[in-house]
Amino acid sequence: MARMTLFSRRAVLSSASVTLLGCTVKSAPTTGRDVSLVLPAQPTSDGAGVRLNRALGHRSLSTLDPFLLLDEFHTENPNDYLAGFPEHPHRGFETVTYMIHGAMEHRDVLGNQGRLGPGSAQWMTAGHGIIHSEMPKQERGLMWGFQLWVNLPKARKLIAPRYQDIAAARIPEVEVDGARVRIVAGSTFGAKGPVDGIDIEPVFLDVALKKGSRVVQPVPAGHTTFAFVTEGTARFGTSRREVSKGSLVILEKGTSVELTGEGEGGRVLFLAGRPFNEPIARAGPFVMNTEAELQQAFDDYRSGRLLL
Repeated sequence: MARMTLFSRRAVLSSASVTLLGCTVKSAPTTGRDVSLVLPAQPTSDGAGVRLNRALGHRSLSTLDPFLLLDEFHTENPNDYLAGFPEHPHRGFETVTYMIHGAMEHRDVLGNQGRLGPGSAQWMTAGHGIIHSEMPKQERGLMWGFQLWVNLPKARKLIAPRYQDIAAARIPEVEVDGARVRIVAGSTFGAKGPVDGIDIEPVFLDVALKKGSRVVQPVPAGHTTFAFVTEGTARFGTSRREVSKGSLVILEKGTSVELTGEGEGGRVLFLAGRPFNEPIARAGPFVMNTEAELQQAFDDYRSGRLLL
């Protein structure tokens, strides 16, 4: 595990310089993002009655282009998760499952299957169409994980489906100022996540902060950026706003985000992606650009034409 030290001085506007062949070259200035909005997750249920906390995709925040939904399932009560997510279709977007504790199994009607255990992830591109199930592979104990929905651009909504099943051991982890950072997607602190070939050019990090730990995460200026506090308390942005477990944090524009551990520390899912700025037509398991395309998806599912 690599340990890296960051400068302790905070700045809204900062720049670095290096000396190369006797000449001092300054890097481009970086602007720190501040907090735009904080929203609590909403309790709900989905699938065959799985109890969830929905942080994105509810009435107060239906989308955050290119992100469509973020659900947390976190319970020790088997009655909250055993029914799972029986066979259902998808078209026009991607689903991302990230497990912290417990086990789930994915199966589709074409015979593809995969098991997700603690620390593992799956990035599934539904594209033209997939019919699959996601079911728990345990009868008791803690089940804790997340599902994220990510849009596809209009030109690629009907591409062939694709799976990226990622074992926990393939996800790199670095230590930064006492914080532990797991990198599911994107590149940061000298490490690169295993997810590739994704249109939104994602950053997906799982950041565990100790009290006083400070992480300054670079972000492309045009990316939509948000975080979800999964444990404890953390501070965000140039104002160092304190946010507690169960809340989603939307960040303003800029090229970096500061995260700091507070109290007994905290844990944060950090996400960023390139927006598409396209119309969204969405109903149930389908996400298209027009109502006509949405109706076609339902028609294709009913007539057996959803799959390639």
